[in-house]
Amino acid sequence: MSDISVRAVRAEDFAQWRALYRGYAEFYKVEQTEDAAATVWSWVNDPGHEVGALVAEDASGRLLGLAHYRPFARPLSATVGCFLDDLFVAPEHRGSGAADRLLGALRELSAERGWSVVRWITADDNHRARSKYDQVATRTMWVTYDMTPGR
Repeated sequence: MSDISVRAVRAEDFAQWRALYRGYAEFYKVEQTEDAAATVWSWVNDPGHEVGALVAEDASGRLLGLAHYRPFARPLSATVGCFLDDLFVAPEHRGSGAADRLLGALRELSAERGWSVVRWITADDNHRARSKYDQVATRTMWVTYDMTPGR
């Protein structure tokens, strides 16, 4: 695990980031167009956009995983939290410590920014990820709903 580092994504990471993000979409069986991926890439490379990205890399510069995150307002506590939208480690690198490093870096980043919590959701049947998450975070009682706008 010591040869894995985490850093902000850089413009020259596009090809490796795209491969990881494609793997993430495939894992969740989500059809993702190149236009949609290009939009997300533009977000994570725009310092003025709320979405940020971290990547885990090995000593040779190969990207092993990614994390997309953003701040969110928490009116009830009058604080700002961090929402982890996407966390993905390439299947061949699971168990390498990349997820631990990404989550640890996000914890540190959140502390630096004064964010009150790091929050995320995952699929109920994502047992391997949930096992990891149970080690580093507290599962909440909240149930998530999605509503389609305008209907």
